[in-house]
This record gives sequence, structure tokens and C-alpha cells, in this order.
Amino acid sequence: MARALIAALEYGGATVTLASTLRSRDGTGDSALQTRLLDQAQGEIARFSQLGRAEGWQAWVTYHNYYKAPDLIGPSVARHLGIPYLLIEASRARKRLIGPWARFAKATETASDAADVIFYFTHRDAETLERDRAGAQQLIHLPPFLMRSSVDAAAAPDGHMLAVGMLREGDKLASYKIIADTLAQLPDTGWSLRIAGDGAARARVEALMAPFGPAVQFLGQLDADALADVYRTSSLLFWPGVNEAFGLAYLEGQAAGLPVVAQDRPGVRDVLAPGDYPDPAGGIPPLAARLQKLLSDSELRHRLGRKAQDHVAAHHLLPAASATLFSGLAKCGVYR
Repeated sequence: MARALIAALEYGGATVTLASTLRSRDGTGDSALQTRLLDQAQGEIARFSQLGRAEGWQAWVTYHNYYKAPDLIGPSVARHLGIPYLLIEASRARKRLIGPWARFAKATETASDAADVIFYFTHRDAETLERDRAGAQQLIHLPPFLMRSSVDAAAAPDGHMLAVGMLREGDKLASYKIIADTLAQLPDTGWSLRIAGDGAARARVEALMAPFGPAVQFLGQLDADALADVYRTSSLLFWPGVNEAFGLAYLEGQAAGLPVVAQDRPGVRDVLAPGDYPDPAGGIPPLAARLQKLLSDSELRHRLGRKAQDHVAAHHLLPAASATLFSGLAKCGVYR
């Protein structure tokens, strides 16, 4: 996503400088590591203190400020240079102000408070940002996007169903469990499902799919080109989306002209074309009914695939993302 954000800014004509390579992440709540990272950040700030406006920097933009990886540099440097400070995908977690990440959580809040503009990816993210908005801070919705400027002119063919997701414990495994329970309710009409992805829970996912025999095929982890070919030769994308932040696979599938069968979940609904997505509270039957309807109606499948593709083209590619980012910069007096 960081590379995509740089591409979107450059698409609009900005010159992007990677200011620092300091990696501030502490994944375990390690106090000693946090102390070292805070010290390293002070060294970076001291280095930037030698800079002046002559550098030509017009704004400081930081991606993904959160309690495990706060921006320890940007607020101080932006203040020193007198330039706007913008955040993309910041999160507020004040419950972390107590506990092993307390110092990093405080730094995260400090950075969020300092931001002139915060771009958020999903409406779920916006809830705490709105609750804790600082002063006249601007909050701007930046829909998740693919690092491309157009979609392929192709509709979903009459091929296999496709699921794309890492094979790991937790939420991914929960989605695969829902997939297996849904497949069990489908009539035996010759359907087939391909699964793209791999991971430590592969044996457990294979056990879930074992009752369906050769109807379910495991493709393993694919590179970008191979996955693109799989999208082009599938008929629909089936992924329930348990606790997905949003899910780039949804955007990739829709960009290829695939209709999506998913549940109506926070985050997920921010990247799906408007449509009929069952409420998770309804359990498996509505999901199975939706899947069977699409499998049995190729015209509907193709029509929804084209609609999904148009939706991605309008809202989730570089041109739209670039326009949104530059609207935020304009609010700070940059690139007006």
C-alpha cells in the first residue's frame, strides 16, 4: 500500500522523497526496543533539524501511524520546517495508553493530534478518528485502491469459483470454515472452487475441503502475473471476509470483472460494488442461496461482474486515489 500511495502522488505530479527508513514497529510490547527506537528517532530528528525550507519539501506524509508503529519523526520535522503534516491510515487506540505499548500509544496519539489532515480507508476507521478529532483537523475518506490506472476490458467467464486468501489460523481460517459450510449446502451441479494462497494452516483448510474431493483445487501461493491469469479464468470470487481490514483481493477480482460473494461486513463493504451481500447474522443459508443464484445464472453473473469492474474503475484506481490525496494537500495550501 505504501508503494501504491507513492504512485498515486506521483500520478498527480508530486515529487515524493522517502525521507527516512527508520522502522518503528514493536510487535511484542518490548520496552527496551521502544527505548532504542525512540532514541533512533531523536537521531533522525536531529538530522532533519539541519534542513531548511530550501529543500523544497511542501508537506510531510506518513502512512499507517498506530500504537505498534507510531510516527516518531514526522510531527517534529513538519513543525521545524513549517510544512503541513498529513497521515494516511492512522488509528486511535487509547486503551493502549496503559500497558506494554503505553509510550508508543502516546506517541501515536501525539502524531494523530498533530495532523492537519488524516486520510482513512474505511468508515469503520473513521469512527475513532472522528471521536478524537483534534481541533480543525480534516478527515478525508480515501477508498482503498489498486496501483493501476485502468481495468482490463473483460467480463467474468463461465469458469471456476475462486477464493483468495492466506491459509493461516484466526480470521482467515474462519473465512475458510464459512466457505466449507456454504459449499456443503450447494446442490451437486458440477461446481468447482480454486483456492489461491498458502500458509501454516493449509492442512486444516485441506481437511475442511476434503469432503468435496476434486471439486476444490489448491493452487498455492501465486505471483502477481499468475494470480491475474486465475482471476481472468474464474467466474466469481467467493470470500466471506471475516474481520478483513478491507481486502485487496476484492478489488483485484472486481477489476477482472468478477462478481463477488461476500458477507456484509465493516471494511469489506468499503471496497465492494453496491449489491446484495448477506448479513453475517443470517448464517450460512443466505450465503449459499446467493452463491447458487449466481452459479445458475450466467447473465446475472456477467452483468454484476461488469458492474463491479465499472465500480473499481471509478473509485478504486490511481486516478481517483490521486485526486483524493491532492484534495487533502489543497486543504493545507499545497498544490492548489
